Amino acid sequence: MTMSTDILPAVRTCFARLIDYAGLFPPAKLGVADAVAEYDEARSASHAWMLGRFIVPASRLAELAGAIGNRAPFAVSVIVDAVTDALRWFESARTTLSTIADARANTSLRIEALEVPLPVLGSMRETFGANIGQLAALAEQAGLRNLPIYAEMPRDQRWRGLLADSMTALARARFGAKIRCGGLTAEAFPSPEDVTAFIAASTAENVPFKGTAGLHHPVRHFNAPSGFTMHGFLNILAACALARRADEATLATILAEEDPAAFRFDERGFAWRDLRASVEEIAAMREHGFVAYGSCSFAEPIDDLTALGILPKTN
Repeated sequence: MTMSTDILPAVRTCFARLIDYAGLFPPAKLGVADAVAEYDEARSASHAWMLGRFIVPASRLAELAGAIGNRAPFAVSVIVDAVTDALRWFESARTTLSTIADARANTSLRIEALEVPLPVLGSMRETFGANIGQLAALAEQAGLRNLPIYAEMPRDQRWRGLLADSMTALARARFGAKIRCGGLTAEAFPSPEDVTAFIAASTAENVPFKGTAGLHHPVRHFNAPSGFTMHGFLNILAACALARRADEATLATILAEEDPAAFRFDERGFAWRDLRASVEEIAAMREHGFVAYGSCSFAEPIDDLTALGILPKTN
């Protein structure tokens, strides 16, 4: 990695507002007051340019508004924590979106995005197209259609086979997607091939996406305390930046890369081994591809990127 006291343009482009703060969620699972204090501290830190939105479940919006108090309002991304049972999801989502609309109108919260888990499909004949259409209609009714909305399709044995149709439906609705990259069990971690399929499908339809869970560190690695091999957010950035000119086998290799030295930033852009992306290509990827990921820690990725020499050391 190249050490420097300056931040290269490609580094700024890659990481600007990349990290949405998810301190309310495991493993940190802070209380609202503590999470707000930690986010406030991050907002005034030297790497605040990398900080994105504060992620909160819709069921805790009132609590968040109270905890913010007289602080300057900050950008919020709301998890639409409706039930994911296929039979009850529609009405639950309607109620939850109404709660969000009320909070947007009647509090100082700057609600800037929605993240919506879609229901588990009720039968083998169904696709996510109907749910995505219903979500668009519900968001319109609630007056929230102008917000960026990221839909998460539950990952089961059918998930990969439905990706192409799902991305087409998301593009038609002008929605983004969301991919879960980890969790509390081995099954919660998608394979590099699964993530490749997701990136290829989203790229083909120009669907921007968010990541969540398991992306605490830049490069894919084995985590001894948990016993899981975890994805790296730098791997995903590289795969997305190169997705329009690399085949899926190459993208899977990028996502499986565990050598930090394989990733390089310089004055011309960003490279994984012999493949390069310009600053302009990175900027397009951040706007139309990998827009952000949720992390319960803001300090961990900063510390890791500093240790790798990608970010300069600060006093």
